[in-house]
Amino acid sequence: MGNKKGKSNLFALIFGLTSVILAILLIINVRHDKVSSYNSSSILARIDNIKELATVKYNYTGVISYKDYLKFMNLNLPLTEKYFIIKYSGYLKAGVDFSRVKVDIINEVVHVSIPKAKILDTVIDEKSIQVFNESDNAFNPIKIDDYNKALSTEKSTMQREAIKQGLLKDATDQVKLAITSLLKGMGFENIVITEEIEIPQIH
Repeated sequence: MGNKKGKSNLFALIFGLTSVILAILLIINVRHDKVSSYNSSSILARIDNIKELATVKYNYTGVISYKDYLKFMNLNLPLTEKYFIIKYSGYLKAGVDFSRVKVDIINEVVHVSIPKAKILDTVIDEKSIQVFNESDNAFNPIKIDDYNKALSTEKSTMQREAIKQGLLKDATDQVKLAITSLLKGMGFENIVITEEIEIPQIH
């Protein structure tokens, strides 16, 4: 009886191990078939769908102090000073140009090339704008162009400050994270993401 029981246990152990191995092989084959069903074009189409998800948005508020004079021979004319203060809110968006993303599949390794991140949008909410301390100078009255000039200059300033604070790096990291998550969800395990090398133009 003991011998039969031992053989039965051994048979059960072998059967169990075989079942586990077959299950593992089945999973590997399913994953292999799943990965093999994708090509560069289908992956690019999937990646293109996450472009909005892969952008980084910075909200900000600021105060603009504007001052100007009428000039003659690059000299400020007395009694022609005009000034105002603007308080505003807005945002910056940064990301990559997804039309320049490239994908290659080599031995089930997905190689993704992404361009350098850049600022995609700089917006000042017109409804948030408040103007304070406006001058009332008959010789040099404030014009709409003065407000537009101040806001345009502020946009450039905010872009420089955001880049200093790491906006483009955050955007690149977000793009890489989004693409990696997408590809892993598609069954890929080996993913290589590199940034496109920009060749300086010679003028």
